[in-house]
Amino acid sequence: MVRIISGIAGGIPIKVPPTDKTKPTLDRVKESVFSILQPCIPGTQVLDLFAGSGSLGLEALSRGADFAVFVDSSRLCTETIRENIEKTRMSDKAQVVKADVYKAIRDFANQGRRFDIILMDPPYSRNFVCKTLQMIVENDIIIENGVVAVEHIESEPLPDRIGRLGKVRSKHYGDTVFTFYVLNSEDGEA
Repeated sequence: MVRIISGIAGGIPIKVPPTDKTKPTLDRVKESVFSILQPCIPGTQVLDLFAGSGSLGLEALSRGADFAVFVDSSRLCTETIRENIEKTRMSDKAQVVKADVYKAIRDFANQGRRFDIILMDPPYSRNFVCKTLQMIVENDIIIENGVVAVEHIESEPLPDRIGRLGKVRSKHYGDTVFTFYVLNSEDGEA
């Protein structure tokens, strides 16, 4: 069972899309990741890319984010995210976008939208991570000192730097890794 761990919606179970193409983040992993992110969350604008069930963005909302945008290309996933948003009573703080992640990033850039925190849980071993990080930087959709948290598999190591995004931490949970990047104004080390 997947649930919201903490905050105003803490303990509420949420649905997982009825497909084998999504892999919900385990509760123990999510709890650890959000313990790291917690000081950054209150009052933020969050973007949840490759959102699946919406679990990561909903956790951020539950813990004090002002608003979250959920992006997934699957109709099954976006329908499930909408149901989970209703169930957690956070409809006034959420937007669901059914689109290819790369198109959504370009659209946000064209709208001048920027986010404080970007959460990414792309399909493993499909080379989505580096391209998505590059697009985030090139399209300027994250604020200065904004955080990107990426879930990936250990066999897909990520670079220390992509443009102005510098890796600040990686946390291993078995074969799963969460890597955290911060956007810096300089091209030097984070």
